[in-house]
Amino acid sequence: MTRGELARLVREYLLCGHLIDRAGMPHLAGPYGRDAMRDVAIEEWRGASPLYTRRTQQLLGFGNGDVETVFKGMQVDIGAPPQFMDFRYRVTDEGHGEFWLDSCGALMDVEPLGDDFVVAMCHHIEDPTFDATACATDPRARMTPIHRPPRRPADRPPHCHWTVVIDPTEEPLPEPEEAVRMTGTRAARLPVATIDVADEGRSDYAGPLEGDVRFEDFSASTLRALLDEVALQGHLLALSFLDAVGRRWGPGVARDVGRKQFTGIAGVAAARLAAALGVEGGAPGVARVLEVHPAFRPRSYVDLRVDVAGDRVAVAVGDCEALHEELAPSWPQLLVHGGPQPLAAIAQAVDPTASVEVRGERSWEVVLDPAAPPAKEPPEVTLTRFSTGADFVFADR
Repeated sequence: MTRGELARLVREYLLCGHLIDRAGMPHLAGPYGRDAMRDVAIEEWRGASPLYTRRTQQLLGFGNGDVETVFKGMQVDIGAPPQFMDFRYRVTDEGHGEFWLDSCGALMDVEPLGDDFVVAMCHHIEDPTFDATACATDPRARMTPIHRPPRRPADRPPHCHWTVVIDPTEEPLPEPEEAVRMTGTRAARLPVATIDVADEGRSDYAGPLEGDVRFEDFSASTLRALLDEVALQGHLLALSFLDAVGRRWGPGVARDVGRKQFTGIAGVAAARLAAALGVEGGAPGVARVLEVHPAFRPRSYVDLRVDVAGDRVAVAVGDCEALHEELAPSWPQLLVHGGPQPLAAIAQAVDPTASVEVRGERSWEVVLDPAAPPAKEPPEVTLTRFSTGADFVFADR
């Protein structure tokens, strides 16, 4: 792929990683209620974000332990996908800064549900999870709101405004218990992706903080490494989510909710990727989207094999790290042991005439039949598309 295509994929991966939450949470709110959903969300993000934040700092070479480091990490975090979550930053000095959201897509998703949902997200969830993210840079860092929703008046800008302070006299926050648990996963123990510094373009983010990171300026090697790390952010988030679910309601519920979550985000991400890459239907289009789908990246974690033969696409998962997770089920484990629905959601998002047949324990065949009636969108995908992020369009900044 060209650097322009790779940069486009980075933005898509960040947004699709954010939508993982939208794919999973509705399956908790119904049977268990808003409070249970809130508590799982807190543990989910506290478990994943400190781990992947440190990995990103290492990858792009900006781990200086200051406020600027906190902000740079947020710019390549699935919790804050660019433009959809329009973060703006101001650095005062190494220990002081501010950020605000000129527009918050997550707020746009929950405001129609009422103030109780807004308070749950913007107060109860963000307080502990923001500090967990900052803790990855310095355990003495604190994020404190200047103002935040519910918005009064209803059109108040910015949507929220926060200070970030690193005070050497503060008591260090402990590593979140959920993050400690997550360090035992195969995903967390993967080596950080590597970059060929001789490749043309930027190979790090060691320079000054930028208002909008222009990914097109990075080298192809850097972008490929960043894509692997952002895809891994999604796996860590899903594992942390299902760990929190499983500890509350058991492994059976975790597997059931996990299959629904995977199906929902698989289809929405596939549709966005097909549009971003200009992919049309047919077997080659399905194969191309499967090759780049973040659910099957990085290859050091998920050994996906795709082969096109006429109007059929052979898909297999080889023995790999993702198939040996023990803390919580990984998406590839759910695909292998729970049925091909996530794979079908991907294929049908690219070509609605696709169907999936099981060929072996870890192999399937996607069949394209132009005479077949278009498949109905799976309800899990429809539910995920509730988020305004599903149809969000990036602008060139």
